[in-house]
Amino acid sequence: EVQLVESGGGLVQPGGSLRLSCAASGFTFSSYPMSWVRQAPGKGLEWVSGINSGGGTTSYADFVKGRFTISRDNAKNTLYLQMNSLTPEDTAAYYCRALGTKGQGTQVTVSS
Repeated sequence: EVQLVESGGGLVQPGGSLRLSCAASGFTFSSYPMSWVRQAPGKGLEWVSGINSGGGTTSYADFVKGRFTISRDNAKNTLYLQMNSLTPEDTAAYYCRALGTKGQGTQVTVSS
């Protein structure tokens, strides 16, 4: 059974940073691409960033380019999202996704 557990969210001021983590289990983590998606209050799910199985290829939505960095540690079965220069528009529940499954999410709130 694929299990994804996100952590690292919280309340941060505009301009601040957070690092999200996603612990994966139940599948061969190193063999699959991973992604981060988010859902803001009252809005649909939107793709944020993706990374290939080896970690050498990454992609980003235009609204996070230059601010967010996705990475993975295949030895630890963990996916990361480093988020810098956060704005109130980044407020959302963030989910990691793999094999058509996403975790329970971690809430990020950007507010002064």
